[in-house]
Amino acid sequence: MYWKELLRQMNDIGVGSLSIVLMASLFIGAVTAVQSAYQLYGTPFVPPYYLGLIVRNTTILELAPTFTCLILAGKVGSNIASELGTMRISEQIDALEIMGVPTETYLVMPRVIASVIVVPIMVIIAASAGVFGAWIAANFTGYGSQEEFVYGLRAFFDPFDVQIMLIKSFSFGFLISTISCFKGFYVRGGALEIGKASTQAVVLSCIYVLLADYVIAEVLL
Repeated sequence: MYWKELLRQMNDIGVGSLSIVLMASLFIGAVTAVQSAYQLYGTPFVPPYYLGLIVRNTTILELAPTFTCLILAGKVGSNIASELGTMRISEQIDALEIMGVPTETYLVMPRVIASVIVVPIMVIIAASAGVFGAWIAANFTGYGSQEEFVYGLRAFFDPFDVQIMLIKSFSFGFLISTISCFKGFYVRGGALEIGKASTQAVVLSCIYVLLADYVIAEVLL
Protein backbone atom coordinates (compact mmCIF):
# COMPACT_ATOMS: atom_id res chain seq x y z
CA MET A 1 0.00 0.00 0.00
CA TYR A 2 2.76 2.44 0.95
CA TRP A 3 4.91 1.42 -2.02
CA LYS A 4 2.07 2.07 -4.48
CA GLU A 5 1.38 5.46 -2.92
CA LEU A 6 5.08 6.35 -3.08
CA LEU A 7 5.25 5.46 -6.78
CA ARG A 8 2.10 7.47 -7.47
CA GLN A 9 3.53 10.53 -5.75
CA MET A 10 6.84 10.18 -7.58
CA ASN A 11 4.96 10.08 -10.86
CA ASP A 12 2.85 13.12 -9.97
CA ILE A 13 5.82 15.17 -8.78
CA GLY A 14 8.32 14.11 -11.45
CA VAL A 15 6.53 13.25 -14.67
CA GLY A 16 3.79 15.80 -14.06
CA SER A 17 6.32 18.62 -13.69
CA LEU A 18 8.90 17.56 -16.27
CA SER A 19 7.61 19.62 -19.20
CA ILE A 20 7.45 22.95 -17.36
CA VAL A 21 10.86 22.37 -15.74
CA LEU A 22 12.46 21.58 -19.10
CA MET A 23 10.89 24.58 -20.80
CA ALA A 24 11.85 27.00 -18.05
CA SER A 25 15.40 25.64 -17.78
CA LEU A 26 16.06 25.88 -21.51
CA PHE A 27 15.04 29.53 -21.66
CA ILE A 28 16.76 30.46 -18.40
CA GLY A 29 20.00 28.96 -19.69
CA ALA A 30 19.60 30.76 -23.01
CA VAL A 31 18.93 34.10 -21.33
CA THR A 32 21.92 33.61 -19.03
CA ALA A 33 24.20 33.02 -22.01
CA VAL A 34 22.88 36.03 -23.94
CA GLN A 35 23.11 38.43 -21.00
CA SER A 36 26.54 37.15 -19.96
CA ALA A 37 27.83 37.57 -23.50
CA TYR A 38 26.42 41.11 -23.54
CA GLN A 39 28.34 41.94 -20.36
CA LEU A 40 31.56 40.42 -21.68
CA TYR A 41 31.52 42.34 -24.97
CA GLY A 42 34.21 45.01 -25.09
CA THR A 43 36.33 43.43 -22.34
CA PRO A 44 39.47 42.23 -24.15
CA PHE A 45 41.11 41.00 -20.94
CA VAL A 46 38.44 38.31 -20.45
CA PRO A 47 38.92 35.26 -22.73
CA PRO A 48 35.84 34.13 -24.68
CA TYR A 49 35.71 30.73 -22.99
CA TYR A 50 34.67 32.48 -19.76
CA LEU A 51 31.13 32.58 -21.14
CA GLY A 52 30.82 28.80 -20.74
CA LEU A 53 32.43 28.94 -17.30
CA ILE A 54 30.00 31.62 -16.08
CA VAL A 55 26.98 29.76 -17.45
CA ARG A 56 28.12 26.48 -15.88
CA ASN A 57 28.72 27.89 -12.39
CA THR A 58 25.58 30.03 -12.41
CA THR A 59 23.40 27.16 -13.57
CA ILE A 60 24.79 24.53 -11.21
CA LEU A 61 25.08 26.64 -8.08
CA GLU A 62 21.97 28.79 -8.32
CA LEU A 63 19.66 28.67 -11.32
CA ALA A 64 19.00 24.92 -11.53
CA PRO A 65 18.27 24.18 -7.85
CA THR A 66 16.60 27.45 -6.86
CA PHE A 67 14.46 28.22 -9.91
CA THR A 68 13.45 24.60 -10.35
CA CYS A 69 12.33 24.32 -6.73
CA LEU A 70 10.47 27.62 -6.91
CA ILE A 71 8.58 26.23 -9.91
CA LEU A 72 7.91 22.98 -8.04
CA ALA A 73 6.78 24.93 -4.98
CA GLY A 74 4.09 26.54 -7.10
CA LYS A 75 2.98 23.37 -8.86
CA VAL A 76 3.67 20.52 -6.46
CA GLY A 77 3.19 22.46 -3.24
CA SER A 78 -0.24 23.76 -4.17
CA ASN A 79 -1.27 20.31 -5.43
CA ILE A 80 -0.23 18.57 -2.20
CA ALA A 81 -1.90 21.16 0.02
CA SER A 82 -5.16 21.18 -1.93
CA GLU A 83 -5.26 17.36 -2.20
CA LEU A 84 -4.77 16.82 1.54
CA GLY A 85 -7.07 19.73 2.37
CA THR A 86 -9.85 18.24 0.26
CA MET A 87 -9.39 14.90 1.99
CA ARG A 88 -9.58 16.63 5.36
CA ILE A 89 -12.77 18.62 4.83
CA SER A 90 -14.48 15.70 3.05
CA GLU A 91 -13.69 13.56 6.13
CA GLN A 92 -11.67 11.01 4.16
CA ILE A 93 -8.80 11.38 6.63
CA ASP A 94 -11.20 10.83 9.55
CA ALA A 95 -12.47 7.68 7.84
CA LEU A 96 -8.92 6.36 7.47
CA GLU A 97 -8.24 7.03 11.14
CA ILE A 98 -11.41 5.18 12.15
CA MET A 99 -10.25 2.17 10.10
CA GLY A 100 -6.96 2.21 11.99
CA VAL A 101 -4.78 3.53 9.17
CA PRO A 102 -1.95 5.79 10.44
CA THR A 103 -2.82 8.80 8.32
CA GLU A 104 0.41 10.74 8.91
CA THR A 105 2.43 7.74 7.75
CA TYR A 106 0.18 6.85 4.83
CA LEU A 107 -0.54 10.36 3.51
CA VAL A 108 2.44 12.48 4.51
CA MET A 109 5.45 10.16 4.44
CA PRO A 110 5.12 9.01 0.77
CA ARG A 111 4.87 12.63 -0.37
CA VAL A 112 7.93 13.69 1.59
CA ILE A 113 10.02 10.70 0.48
CA ALA A 114 8.89 11.12 -3.13
CA SER A 115 9.89 14.79 -3.07
CA VAL A 116 13.30 14.06 -1.57
CA ILE A 117 13.92 11.44 -4.28
CA VAL A 118 12.42 13.16 -7.32
CA VAL A 119 13.39 16.81 -6.77
CA PRO A 120 17.17 16.16 -7.06
CA ILE A 121 16.52 14.25 -10.28
CA MET A 122 14.49 17.18 -11.60
CA VAL A 123 17.28 19.58 -10.63
CA ILE A 124 19.87 17.48 -12.50
CA ILE A 125 17.62 17.48 -15.57
CA ALA A 126 17.12 21.23 -15.21
CA ALA A 127 20.87 21.86 -14.99
CA SER A 128 21.49 19.80 -18.13
CA ALA A 129 18.69 21.56 -19.99
CA GLY A 130 19.95 24.95 -18.85
CA VAL A 131 23.47 24.29 -20.13
CA PHE A 132 22.07 22.95 -23.39
CA GLY A 133 19.88 26.05 -23.83
CA ALA A 134 22.89 28.25 -23.11
CA TRP A 135 24.97 26.35 -25.69
CA ILE A 136 22.29 26.90 -28.33
CA ALA A 137 21.95 30.60 -27.50
CA ALA A 138 25.72 31.10 -27.38
CA ASN A 139 25.92 30.16 -31.05
CA PHE A 140 23.81 33.21 -31.92
CA THR A 141 25.59 35.74 -29.70
CA GLY A 142 28.75 35.85 -31.81
CA TYR A 143 30.86 35.87 -28.66
CA GLY A 144 33.47 33.17 -29.12
CA SER A 145 33.09 29.83 -30.84
CA GLN A 146 31.40 26.58 -29.90
CA GLU A 147 34.76 25.05 -29.03
CA GLU A 148 35.56 27.91 -26.67
CA PHE A 149 32.15 27.65 -25.01
CA VAL A 150 32.57 23.91 -24.45
CA TYR A 151 36.10 24.50 -23.16
CA GLY A 152 34.67 27.01 -20.69
CA LEU A 153 32.15 24.44 -19.50
CA ARG A 154 35.04 22.11 -18.63
CA ALA A 155 37.55 24.67 -17.36
CA PHE A 156 38.26 24.82 -13.61
CA PHE A 157 35.43 22.41 -12.87
CA ASP A 158 35.03 21.56 -9.20
CA PRO A 159 32.89 18.46 -8.45
CA PHE A 160 31.97 20.03 -5.10
CA ASP A 161 29.71 22.43 -7.00
CA VAL A 162 27.54 19.48 -8.02
CA GLN A 163 27.46 18.30 -4.41
CA ILE A 164 26.21 21.73 -3.33
CA MET A 165 23.51 21.56 -6.01
CA LEU A 166 22.37 18.18 -4.74
CA ILE A 167 22.42 19.30 -1.10
CA LYS A 168 20.24 22.26 -2.04
CA SER A 169 17.83 20.08 -4.01
CA PHE A 170 17.43 17.56 -1.16
CA SER A 171 16.82 20.38 1.33
CA PHE A 172 14.40 22.25 -0.94
CA GLY A 173 12.44 19.09 -1.74
CA PHE A 174 12.07 18.33 1.96
CA LEU A 175 10.93 21.87 2.75
CA ILE A 176 8.38 22.04 -0.06
CA SER A 177 6.79 18.70 0.80
CA THR A 178 6.68 19.14 4.57
CA ILE A 179 5.28 22.68 4.47
CA SER A 180 2.64 21.75 1.89
CA CYS A 181 1.64 18.60 3.79
CA PHE A 182 1.32 20.54 7.04
CA LYS A 183 -0.86 23.24 5.49
CA GLY A 184 -3.11 20.73 3.76
CA PHE A 185 -3.33 18.12 6.51
CA TYR A 186 -4.45 20.52 9.24
CA VAL A 187 -6.79 22.74 7.21
CA ARG A 188 -10.19 23.44 8.75
CA GLY A 189 -13.31 24.85 7.13
CA GLY A 190 -14.42 24.60 3.52
CA ALA A 191 -13.35 25.35 -0.03
CA LEU A 192 -12.24 28.88 0.85
CA GLU A 193 -9.87 27.59 3.51
CA ILE A 194 -8.42 25.06 1.06
CA GLY A 195 -7.58 27.89 -1.31
CA LYS A 196 -5.95 29.86 1.48
CA ALA A 197 -3.99 26.83 2.65
CA SER A 198 -2.77 26.17 -0.89
CA THR A 199 -1.67 29.79 -1.29
CA GLN A 200 0.08 29.79 2.08
CA ALA A 201 1.86 26.55 1.20
CA VAL A 202 3.25 28.05 -2.01
CA VAL A 203 4.27 31.35 -0.39
CA LEU A 204 5.92 29.75 2.64
CA SER A 205 7.67 27.15 0.48
CA CYS A 206 9.17 29.88 -1.72
CA ILE A 207 10.27 31.91 1.30
CA TYR A 208 11.90 28.96 3.04
CA VAL A 209 13.55 27.78 -0.18
CA LEU A 210 15.19 31.19 -0.61
CA LEU A 211 16.16 31.30 3.07
CA ALA A 212 17.65 27.80 2.92
CA ASP A 213 19.46 28.78 -0.30
CA TYR A 214 21.22 31.60 1.53
CA VAL A 215 22.04 29.49 4.60
CA ILE A 216 23.49 26.63 2.55
CA ALA A 217 25.54 29.03 0.43
CA GLU A 218 26.82 30.82 3.55
CA VAL A 219 27.81 27.55 5.23
CA LEU A 220 29.27 25.60 2.31
CA LEU A 221 30.82 28.25 0.05
